[in-house]
Amino acid sequence: MKAGIITVSDKGYAGEREDLSGKEIMNLLKGAGHEAIEYTIVADEEDMIYKAIIRMCDECSLDIVLTTGGTGFSKRDVTPEATSRAIERFAPGICEAIRYNSLSITKRAMLSRAVSGIRGETLIINLPGSPKAVRESLEFVMDSVEHGVDILKGVAGECARK
Repeated sequence: MKAGIITVSDKGYAGEREDLSGKEIMNLLKGAGHEAIEYTIVADEEDMIYKAIIRMCDECSLDIVLTTGGTGFSKRDVTPEATSRAIERFAPGICEAIRYNSLSITKRAMLSRAVSGIRGETLIINLPGSPKAVRESLEFVMDSVEHGVDILKGVAGECARK
């Protein structure tokens, strides 16, 4: 898969914090045989997030866009709203599965407002903001996400088994 990574962090965007979550996504993708083609850090601003998603989907034609951060209850956490504007078809099962798995680790997982869906032929998934949670989330859904992207691209059928 050709992937894009968007880290949503005011402090990361301002250069005040190293982006460990985005790096974790890159490492997990590489370990699974995928390539991060695009990477950016944006502030917790809905329009910035939305424009980054649109660019990666429409201009870069990526298979998957993974966001990290901005999915909680803070007033600045607007990643789900920006993502929802960009999505043409929702795929709620992915983030539901992530929350389900995460609840076995921490009951605070229920506070995630992450969304997932499709724009054109690109799958978009909101991930948590911590490297540990990113790893736990991606490891849990990666094989199903890979199959979903294959279906989206027309290289696998809905009922194909991996």
